[in-house]
Amino acid sequence: MAELGFTLSDAISRYVHDGASIALEGFTHLIPFAAGHEIIRQRIRDLHLIRMTPDIVYDQMIGMGCARKLTFSWGGNPGVGSLHRLRDAVEHAWPRPVEINEHSHAGMAAAFTAGASRLPFGVLRGYLGTDLPAHNPNVRRIACPFTGQSVTAVPAINPDVTILHAQRADRAGNVSITGILGAAREAAFAAKTVLVTVEELVDALPPALNAIVIPHWIVAAVVPCLGGAYPSYAHGYYERDNAFYQAWDSISRDRERFIHWMEEHVLGTADHRQFLASLQTSAPA
Repeated sequence: MAELGFTLSDAISRYVHDGASIALEGFTHLIPFAAGHEIIRQRIRDLHLIRMTPDIVYDQMIGMGCARKLTFSWGGNPGVGSLHRLRDAVEHAWPRPVEINEHSHAGMAAAFTAGASRLPFGVLRGYLGTDLPAHNPNVRRIACPFTGQSVTAVPAINPDVTILHAQRADRAGNVSITGILGAAREAAFAAKTVLVTVEELVDALPPALNAIVIPHWIVAAVVPCLGGAYPSYAHGYYERDNAFYQAWDSISRDRERFIHWMEEHVLGTADHRQFLASLQTSAPA
């Protein structure tokens, strides 16, 4: 049964350590910003960050020096443009060099699925006819043992820790996610440890088809965190703050402005509630 008595600070301190491989998943919504910010506050370093479509939260973690490596597919500020802190780290090694291991969405999905199945690698038809295998030694072409057909193999992904945000969990630690799932389920089952922040903790999840996405027996801790996905959205709870994503483009372009913003709104706040208050937004608080 998942532990429920942790604060987010306690959970990150206990389960996320220097040098770990971590996946903060969430596809367009339910992105675990609160957890990412707590990792930054605790100045955890040398992380191997893993994520399908890293966006602003990974830009912030990379810019604050948390990451040594990034395994990903398509990194950007969705609907706006580049991740400037990621680009600065890759192009200019600021604030430190970051090794990149780039895949397609399908490659990441295959790798997570293999990890969840405890298989050594995933197989897909993708990458054939592209130039990515020439730049990523972790993309290999193999022959099907039954037909001889050429397919692509990618190593399984098994994060030390997967962190998710969800709408609800019950008091046993069963997690319900509504809306787009992305790779949340696969990333959870692939991990050694699973942490989940939720909008609300309930006595019982209402009956619904496939209501329990993450069962309690693979969850280490569930932490209530209202608005924990902001500025992304939580389907059925609050909308995406598009203005935040647009503003981040200019904030993140300049190193000094970025550091000042992070010091004021993340390092200068004790928790996610204070972070939201510091922005003076209409987000849940």
